[in-house]
Amino acid sequence: MSVLRRRAILAGATAAVLGAPAIANAQADWPKGTIKFLIPFPPGGSTDPIARIIQAKVIEQTGWNIVVDNKPGGSGVVGAAIAAKAPPDGNTWLIVFDNHILNSLLNDNLPYNDGELTPVMQIGRSAQGIAAHPTRPYNTFAEAIKAAKAEPGKISIGSLGSSLAQIFIAFLQKENGFQMNYIPYKGGGPLYQDALAGVTDLSVTSLANMMPHVRAGKLKLVGVTGEQRSKLAPDTPTLAQQGVKALPSFSWWGVYAPTGTPKPIIDKMHAAISKAVRTEDVTKKFVDQFDMEIVLNSPEAFAAYVKKEQEFWGKVIKDNNLRAG
Repeated sequence: MSVLRRRAILAGATAAVLGAPAIANAQADWPKGTIKFLIPFPPGGSTDPIARIIQAKVIEQTGWNIVVDNKPGGSGVVGAAIAAKAPPDGNTWLIVFDNHILNSLLNDNLPYNDGELTPVMQIGRSAQGIAAHPTRPYNTFAEAIKAAKAEPGKISIGSLGSSLAQIFIAFLQKENGFQMNYIPYKGGGPLYQDALAGVTDLSVTSLANMMPHVRAGKLKLVGVTGEQRSKLAPDTPTLAQQGVKALPSFSWWGVYAPTGTPKPIIDKMHAAISKAVRTEDVTKKFVDQFDMEIVLNSPEAFAAYVKKEQEFWGKVIKDNNLRAG
């Protein structure tokens, strides 16, 4: 063995020995100061209350100092960029909605790149709902498709722009051979304002956010996007049960950290959030209020899920020439 090679091996071994205590200390010394749950949306919706429920339970169980910091703008882009550029010291965690993984597919000039954020875990998922104004004649989405085929472009359908719902609508139209007038919205407030007023014929959003309006008789649920009927609306058939060509589509919530955050710290936060969500009272809130299927997968499983979703929906975006709405 050459002298140079022997020196390289010794240097590597020394670095590994010296690095091990540093990693251990990172976990032992953390957390230091205030932990921030950064939410890239304004208060309201679903991501903010889900984050605050988790925040309260983690504080209760650990005594950590955690604050929720809302940084809305650009369909989550503004907050994600702040998190991506934050020091990877374990004090910043980004809690996102499903649209997060679409931003890099719909925008060419993001102020960050996906590699600057590390997947930590998917908290859970929930089916989306498709609702019509009560005055509309169709009672199922299959009936709405039939009407759209008879008069292409006349029926309007709205969702949050740059969201999975937008991409899903494009997928449904192509797979089932119909055309609706798609209207993107920048927030849930304007979306529901038009849906409740009958400005739009149909709307697609998180089922949990939609159900209060359905129960009040102000919207009519015509379909759900999950693999099976929702507990929130057991009388409403899935799209597949209506004979619509569709893949199951879900709203979901997840956690990211700035890339470079030490794995021991990621593991410690993962364990704390998992324990919090698995407590009976938190699980009940998530199931009852958000129709959530609890996931709590590993960082590796979440990263694999994101990769698969981006590949599939990225093809839909390319095939339909979609851009940020």
